[in-house]
Amino acid sequence: MNPVTSLLVNIGGASQLAGESLVRMFTPPVDGQETLRQLDRIGVGSLNLTNITALFTGMVLALQTSYTLATFGAKMYIGEIVALSLVRELGPVLTALMVGGRVGSGITAELGSMTVTEQVDALRSMAADPVRKLVVPRLWATLIMLPLLTILADALGIFGGLMISVFQEGLPASFYIQRVFRALTFDDIVMGVTKPIVFAFLIAIIGCYNGLTARGGADGVGRATTNTVYAVAILVLLSDFLVTKLFMSL
Repeated sequence: MNPVTSLLVNIGGASQLAGESLVRMFTPPVDGQETLRQLDRIGVGSLNLTNITALFTGMVLALQTSYTLATFGAKMYIGEIVALSLVRELGPVLTALMVGGRVGSGITAELGSMTVTEQVDALRSMAADPVRKLVVPRLWATLIMLPLLTILADALGIFGGLMISVFQEGLPASFYIQRVFRALTFDDIVMGVTKPIVFAFLIAIIGCYNGLTARGGADGVGRATTNTVYAVAILVLLSDFLVTKLFMSL
């Protein structure tokens, strides 16, 4: 199956799982213990990856911006450019891609292993609902943790820009922070929080769907994991465009 066909199959099949998961998310019972475990694995386990990515992204962005703006004598705008770029776009997208690669593939590998070893069928034979037991806790955990990881990533990226502005460009820290707060509006923050929620839903659903539909032993789990990484990356970028277009048209 070529990558495009695989992506279309992911979208078509995952849409049904998404509907079932949404119904079960807001109806009892909810497995609180499993949800807490997934919060730790998905959120806390991704902190180092997302924080390092955001910090150096902010530093590189400030570095590149400073050289360009110096040509026009406008280095004082580094704070605005770094803050707006991170909060609106780079923070949500890069965090989602990092978390999607780590968490999406992890979910697929875990559920895929359970599927090919017939543990999921065993749950069904005991009258347990695999969607409620396996999908909903991972979906809730991703929906909660990805926006929080993104907010922290935005802050660290802005801090990285601050370090470059202060120690390389010689701008006062108070001036940089003032320009950051002046640049950001309520709409920017809403956009920066809405995107991770959309991305989180896609990551969790695609990861769970590919895991629950994995076939063919270890080789099948490997293919499902690869499909998840591919589908998540494409859908994050596609949904980023659509959400941005929606906000810009309001």
